Amino acid sequence: MHNSATERDIAHVAAAIGDPSRAKVLCALADGRALPASSLAVAAGVSVSTISEHLARLREAKLLTVEHDGRYRHYRLASPDVARALEELARIARPLPVRSLREGVRAHALLRARLCYDHLAGRLGVALLSALVVDGVLARAAGSYRITATGRDRLGAFGVDLAEFSRRRPVIRYCVDWGENRHHLAGALGAAITRRLFTLDWLGRGRARRVVRLTEAGAAGLHDTFGLPRDWDTSPS
Repeated sequence: MHNSATERDIAHVAAAIGDPSRAKVLCALADGRALPASSLAVAAGVSVSTISEHLARLREAKLLTVEHDGRYRHYRLASPDVARALEELARIARPLPVRSLREGVRAHALLRARLCYDHLAGRLGVALLSALVVDGVLARAAGSYRITATGRDRLGAFGVDLAEFSRRRPVIRYCVDWGENRHHLAGALGAAITRRLFTLDWLGRGRARRVVRLTEAGAAGLHDTFGLPRDWDTSPS
């Protein structure tokens, strides 16, 4: 049978993701950082010898890349599209059971604010995109969003530089947030804004992987800059 350019081997990728240990590896890397095999073994709940087989399978499916630092290897998601696929799968997957208070606290924190690869997600990410639209920085356009003329000036004044990110991917994309079932901002703009929030210390890392928290300075700054509601929980996550 003729193999057209539109055909894709979805089953091959799905099988690579489908193992619970490999799924945990991918989720552990979903904040865009690179981690060594030893850390990923802990995240997946398997031995270091076993994790190497899982990592090889994920690399073979082009879901992971490896970075060499001398004799050390660190693994990260192959692209933002892998994180986007994980976010979409999470929307249709059933929730994992919460078996302890610690798991419950982490689950709540992930829903509140987390990283989806290199951009902000969770309730905070959804609220920020909504604020950018209401404040006129972004406008809805043909099923997506566009930066307005005044929005471009305001983003520049805020210190957002799209040049580094937009060379590799579209300026604006969005994910349908699996917790909120609404859009959060992705693409080059989502990444650039998130990096700026970290640079300003308006956003900080939480105790659990992927979890982030809005600082008190961030809550005030985003309210004053883009009109984000000010009543955000800034307690440690």
